[in-house]
Amino acid sequence: MTTWDPALYLDFDDLRSRPFLDLLARVGARAPRHVVDAGCGPGHLTQVLAQRWPGARVTAFDSSAEMVAAARERGIDAVQESVTDWAPEGDVVVTNAVLQWVPGHRALLRRWLEALPDGGWLAMQVPGNFSAPSHELAREVADRFDVDLRDAATVAEPAGYAEDLAAASSVDVWETTYLQRLTGEDPVLRWISGTALRPVRDALSDAAYRDFTADLAPRLREAYPANVDGSTWFPFRRIFAVARR
Repeated sequence: MTTWDPALYLDFDDLRSRPFLDLLARVGARAPRHVVDAGCGPGHLTQVLAQRWPGARVTAFDSSAEMVAAARERGIDAVQESVTDWAPEGDVVVTNAVLQWVPGHRALLRRWLEALPDGGWLAMQVPGNFSAPSHELAREVADRFDVDLRDAATVAEPAGYAEDLAAASSVDVWETTYLQRLTGEDPVLRWISGTALRPVRDALSDAAYRDFTADLAPRLREAYPANVDGSTWFPFRRIFAVARR
């Protein structure tokens, strides 16, 4: 199981939140009774669900004990559970930047859709940047340390998710590439350290991980050169799907 650092994850809170807000904007549920955040992370976005639907019961779960603890500190009704073990419930299910960690998640999506009540909504977002230089370079360096990282086959293309959800009464699938402006020292390395590099952090000792990042950092700086003002442009592709039962 991947170990998560809620504080590191929230280093780029505004940029990580935007895809969630764009996803939520396409969910047309008006007065749901029960809204579930599947893979809630530290719970900062679960609070947005409660604001959107103040009359609904909002619950959440995550496989990470650290993330669940952080969510509970925010007052979220969160429990530790894996998405693969979760029995679908609720009439709105939102899963944001989670399913890329779950092998076979396309079958899981179909099962969740079938379990929704009539009129229920399923909304999901996954990163679609596994072929980006950031991830290709990370895989190259990780191979030298005998650590496997996920490749482009980790997620489907938008058409694949549209096919998976075709049984819904309405399906909305799209992709967006956000051109994110990062700042600070080695900002791309810091960005992927909070997510994509967590398996590397778990697999290596402290010393080996320092060697890993020392090897990767200059490669990322070359692939993503800083602008004259010191900021760095980082394209990030995301894939979205919203379906109504």
